[in-house]
Amino acid sequence: MSTLRVNAITNQAGTTQPAIDGTAKAWVNFNATGTVAIQASFNVSSITDLGTGLYNVNFATALVDANYSAVGTVSVKGSGNSARHNVTLGDPDGTYGSYTTTAINFRCDNAQNYVASDPLVMSVAVFR
Repeated sequence: MSTLRVNAITNQAGTTQPAIDGTAKAWVNFNATGTVAIQASFNVSSITDLGTGLYNVNFATALVDANYSAVGTVSVKGSGNSARHNVTLGDPDGTYGSYTTTAINFRCDNAQNYVASDPLVMSVAVFR
C-alpha cells in the first residue's frame, strides 16, 4: 500500500483555489460572544462582528464565483426555547449582506421571537 503526503493540491491553473469540486472551500468555528475569536478554520482570514447576531466571514482566498452553498450551525447556553436559533446566511433581501467571492454575511436569531442574538459558538462551511 502506498501513502500520498502533500501540503497542497492546486487546480490546473496553479492558483490556490482548491482543486477538488464539492469539498469545503472554507469553514470556520468561532466564539461568537464577547470578543469574536476564530477557534479553527480553513480559508478564513477573519470574522467581523457587525453587531448582536450579525457576522461577516472573510475568505483568505477568494472563491471563483458567488454560486456556492453555505451552511451554519450554532451552540448556545441554556435549554428549551432559549437554545433554538435560526441562521440566515447571505441574507436574500440584502439587509445583512450577501454571498460574494470574498465574504459571506449572516444573522443569528432566537427562533422563538426572531430577535438577533449571539450564540456561544458559530460554525459556517462553504461548498462549491
